[in-house]
Order: sequence, then structure tokens, then C-alpha cells
Amino acid sequence: MLLNISISITITTQRRIPEALIKEMMGSLYLEKKWLFPLLITSAVCILFLVVTSSFGVASSIHSLNSLFFFLPSHQANETTDVMERKVAPAPAPSGPVIPRFAYFIAGSKGDLEKIWRTLHAVYHPLNHYVLHLDLESSVEERNELTLRVEKQHIFNERGNVFVIQKANIITYTGPTMVAATLHACAILLKRSKDWDWFINLSASDYPLVTQDDLLYTFLEVDRNLNFIEHTSRLRWKEKKRAMPLIVDPGLYQSNKSEVFWVTPNRNLPTSFRLFTGSAWVILSHEFVEYVIWGWDNLPRTLLMYYTNYVSSPEGYFHTVACNSPEMAKTVVNSDLHYISWDIPPKQHPHILTIKDTDKMIASGAAFARKFVRDDPVLDLIDNTLLHRSPGLFTMGGWCSGKPECTELGDIYNLKPGPGAERLNRLVSQVVLNAKSSKFQCI
Repeated sequence: MLLNISISITITTQRRIPEALIKEMMGSLYLEKKWLFPLLITSAVCILFLVVTSSFGVASSIHSLNSLFFFLPSHQANETTDVMERKVAPAPAPSGPVIPRFAYFIAGSKGDLEKIWRTLHAVYHPLNHYVLHLDLESSVEERNELTLRVEKQHIFNERGNVFVIQKANIITYTGPTMVAATLHACAILLKRSKDWDWFINLSASDYPLVTQDDLLYTFLEVDRNLNFIEHTSRLRWKEKKRAMPLIVDPGLYQSNKSEVFWVTPNRNLPTSFRLFTGSAWVILSHEFVEYVIWGWDNLPRTLLMYYTNYVSSPEGYFHTVACNSPEMAKTVVNSDLHYISWDIPPKQHPHILTIKDTDKMIASGAAFARKFVRDDPVLDLIDNTLLHRSPGLFTMGGWCSGKPECTELGDIYNLKPGPGAERLNRLVSQVVLNAKSSKFQCI
């Protein structure tokens, strides 16, 4: 906007001012008028910048200032912003409850390569995490072959969720080395990813009775702090056979595997904590695993020292830690979600499952079963009728794509639960309900 300036010149001396002087004065005013508008605009912008800076910070001020100059070319700025947005844009999340994730530890020994490989394919899902371990008793060739197979599997490479422990550990079934190996796997999983909800330990002799879609779907509504640990404080025959004897596991200090040996005298039962025993196969919450590994309370470390000389420590360590911690005891569910056929009273090892046990396994509603021998016909029956799994391929799931099925990744968030989810849900609902009533919790 141009300013209209009228100038009145009063001649106080009654003498006329020279015309040249008047022209000089008008020219000076014209120059001042020419620069007045830019000066006002610049002042307004500076004031606005100071106000916005004090209110929102420098970054947002620059953005606000840039928006004032909308008439300037902005193609380059928009292009840079678009690239940055594409780089940080998160993957689309599914609607509804967040799908849980499981962290598996699958362990085996000499001759278990094919069993581990089959179990891995049966329980694989792209959202889960897996740590595999063949102990030091297995041959170097077996361990190298397992590593090579994992490296060559393109889906494992794409997801990066299968890890093979390279430095094999000595495992003695009745000694504390199995607990040490399990804690090792827990530490690896915590280091590799925080994106999982439950830890599951399996042996090469375990096999699933439901698909991973069934398992993930069933646990959608389950409290993520719950720990599935089959347990009891009634030691009975284990009091004299397990708790009181003192053993030493040579696997803790020797490079060759040998059986544990007993030392004398026996020890008394502890009085500073209460012993619990149960299944060695557990489903532990992420929170509990952190508690055991990090040990912000000294209880996990103290009990680890105690169970170093305990017969079959995997059947008592996690149970005793959980039930002697006031916070963790509230989260214990008295079930391992396994179908296991034991003698009465139980012996060191359970029965070997065969086709004759199929109906009982299915009726149990369990997620897993053990103990199986390699390539038993019952495993083929489970693959065909429960898992819909073809030889050498993964268990069918909503994520599967490609030809043949499950050779490529599809939508990893797509769950297609089947009848197995109904069976498992009935079992999980019942044992969780029992835990909430505290009737079967740390008793």
C-alpha cells in the first residue's frame, strides 16, 4: 500500500522558498517512502519469530517461519521431507489386541539334529524368536550342519529370528547344567530382542499338538505376566531322593560329559525358603525371565547356588524362585500345557508316546506333548491331522504364501486358528481361572 503524504509548507518569514529546495525535499521523502514498506515487513517477521521461538522452540519456529514464505519455491524441501517420512514410517499395525510373541529354546544332544529341525519347522512362526542348541556331546558335524541349514533357509534370513548357539555347552540331564543352558538361552533372547512375551523351553523330543496360529490366538487375551509352571510343594518321595542328597555335576568343570555323583553327608531341608518341584518344561513371562536373569532381588542367585547340588534341578529351580517371590507368586499358573505320560509314582523319564496315545493327547487340550522318538508314525499323524504340515515344510498358518504353501512369507499378522485353538483355549481358561482363585497357586 502506498502512503499518501500531503505536505504543507508554511512560510514564516513571508519569503518564498526556492523551487529547487522543495524538489530536493520531496525526493528525500520519496526515498524514505520507498524503503518504509520492506522495513515494516521485516520488523513484523522478526517479532513473530521471537514470539514463536519463546513458545515452541527453535525447530517449530523455523517451520512456522518457512510457512510464511509460501510463495518461495519449495520442491526440494518437500522432496526431502517425503524421503524422511518414508524412512521412518512404521509398518501398518493390525487392529485389535496386539498379537503375542513366543521365544523358544529348543535343545538337543547327540543324534538329535533331525529331531530339532523337524520340531523347529513344526513350531515356527515369523513373529516368534528361536534359539537352538546341540550340546557338546553332539558331533561338530551335526552342529555345523544345523548352522548351515539355518543360514540357507531364506525365511529365517528374512526374519532374522532363528539363532544357533555356536559355543556348545555340556548338558547333564539330572544336573544343574541344564538350568545353566536354559538361563543362557534366556539371556540371548533378552539381548537379541525385547519383542516377545513368553519364553518356552522344549527338547528335541517334544512336539506341538496345535498350530502356532492356534497358540498365538489363544494367548491374545491372556495376561502377559502369567507364568505357566506345573508345581507343588509336596515333595513326598522327592524329599529324600532329590532335595536332601548332595550331588556334583562334572559338566560344570570338565570338558567331557560324565554322570553326576553323590557326596556325603546329606543336607537338611532349607528353612529360609520353601522348596517346590514339578515339570521341567515351562512357559515363562518376559517379566519373570528378566527377574531371573537380572536378579534385582538376590533370590534368583541364591537359589541358583542352592540348586547347583540338587538332583534334577530343572524340576525345581524356576518353581522355587517364582513361589518364594511375593510378586511373582501371584502370576503362577499350575500347568505346563504339556501332555506327558508318567508312571505312578513318576520315574526319571516319562513313557514314549505312540499312535496309541493319540486320543489322550488330543483330549488333553495341551499345546505340546513329549516324549517322542525320531520319525515315529505318530508324528506323521500329528502333522497330517492337527498341524496340516507337509514333510520338510512349516506348519500351516495365515502367514503362509508361495507354492508349495509356506515357502514364502505372506501377511505375518494374519492368524487362522483352527480346532486346536478351541481345545487349547478350554485348557488355558480353566488353569488361569484356577490360578486366579489361588486354589492351585504355589501350594
